[in-house]
Amino acid sequence: MNDKIAILGLGYVGLPLATEFAKKFKVLGYDCDSKRVNELNLLVDKTKQVDSSKLKNALKNKLVLSSSEDMLKDFNVYISTVPTPVDSKKKPDLTYLISVSKTIGKYLKKGDLVIYESTVFPGCTEEECVPVLEKSSGLTFNKDFFCGYSPERINPGDQVNTLVSIKKVTSGSTPETANHVDAIYEEIIKAGTHKVSSIKVAEASKSIENAQRDLNISFINELAIIFDHIGIDTNEVIEAAATKWNFLKFKPGLVGGHCISVDPYFLIHKAKSLGYSPEVILAGRNVNDNMGKFIASKIINLMKNKSIIVKGSTAIILGITYKENCNDIRNSKVPDIYHALKRYGIEVDIYDPLADKNDVQKNYGINLKFKPNTYQSIILAVPHNIFLERGIRHLRHPEGSVVYDVKSALDLKEVDGRL
Repeated sequence: MNDKIAILGLGYVGLPLATEFAKKFKVLGYDCDSKRVNELNLLVDKTKQVDSSKLKNALKNKLVLSSSEDMLKDFNVYISTVPTPVDSKKKPDLTYLISVSKTIGKYLKKGDLVIYESTVFPGCTEEECVPVLEKSSGLTFNKDFFCGYSPERINPGDQVNTLVSIKKVTSGSTPETANHVDAIYEEIIKAGTHKVSSIKVAEASKSIENAQRDLNISFINELAIIFDHIGIDTNEVIEAAATKWNFLKFKPGLVGGHCISVDPYFLIHKAKSLGYSPEVILAGRNVNDNMGKFIASKIINLMKNKSIIVKGSTAIILGITYKENCNDIRNSKVPDIYHALKRYGIEVDIYDPLADKNDVQKNYGINLKFKPNTYQSIILAVPHNIFLERGIRHLRHPEGSVVYDVKSALDLKEVDGRL
């Protein structure tokens, strides 16, 4: 294949994609953030998705990393991997997607292909992105240029389920384009590809794979609240139920991150635009979004049971990333616990050696603790290996502490409560 691929966005999705494609194609990794590009050219990846040796080999091979936009003109396949968050009202924020489409459009030539990997609602590529491409380029869709959609399935911090080992869904705006898109990804995806009939089907598949997980976790979270009222341990109930062959063993917890806590809102947005309000999906989101407050209320009750004066007491939250052994803080729900405890008059610290303190300050307005002290409340929110290996005994206050385990990672004998 003679394709030359430009990947726009060098974050958790774009960088791994660029390094893999560089094994087969000439690749430009473009990002408007010059600081990010400079760090990568020095073999430093803050996302920890690509190690320095792999990045070094890719740069020696066919990969060029740049923040110079005019380099895009020399390529014929453009892949967008920019983020698609939701705004404060939980509506899709297409700012980055529209911006990258304008940029691509400036360099589009006849016969070029544009592929989107960013999570969107069904219909977004053709209804929102294509008009921008046409206007910016002056070209006609499906006559002068073509589009594809192949949803990203990156799992940050996962060294087993990597880009090449996860089957890739592919699609195109015409049957010929779909074949072209599929062939490009088949060059690097060892697990194979799954070509679907339309871009909308591919977009919808991405929406539901994470919405399904969100709903399953919300069900277990609601059970955790019910079982707490009953006075029985949720994890013991789950272990018992899991002895049946067809029980799905989901665990309760905080639901954050760039996918599970976001993608359902894209589906909700599309459904509402068509005049339908999806009650089940909305209910699941409501349960998961309120777990931080529930956890805080449990900690307060445990403190009272131990005769610890709440107001003016101290608490440490271990972990702020959205999941264990990962430095990704996007859409973390740990700050929900932090703010809920602060409202009770508690002095709260957060300690997470994996998270970037500047990113945490910028995104959440929270200053991470450099070195923990001893505390009257200890909350293991994210069970990084570093926390489990060291334990929590050194954090206990001399006059007594409450220990709460959000993910049930500690021995039950060590904790006063768990979700």
